[in-house]
Amino acid sequence: MPECRFSPILKDVEVRLTPETEKKLKDLSTQSGRGTDDLVEDAMVGYFHEVLEVREMLNSRYDDLKSGKVKLIPGDEVEAYFREKRASARRSDPQGS
Repeated sequence: MPECRFSPILKDVEVRLTPETEKKLKDLSTQSGRGTDDLVEDAMVGYFHEVLEVREMLNSRYDDLKSGKVKLIPGDEVEAYFREKRASARRSDPQGS
């Protein structure tokens, strides 16, 4: 019996794309020789993987803040730091090149 590629929960999912995105998907399908369904599935798997990585990173950063391992820097200090860094770069390169 062939392996079922669909989720047992989500039997059929309709994805709505803009005409521009749909054209890109069809073009990529033609160029790669892969079906559009496979390309969309791969894109979703990659997207979910990235979302989970970001979530894990954010959780870790939050835990670091809660534990006191790292300290917050007030926004005005960050702005002042980058303002000075930009001014310093301008002073060292007056030509703007």
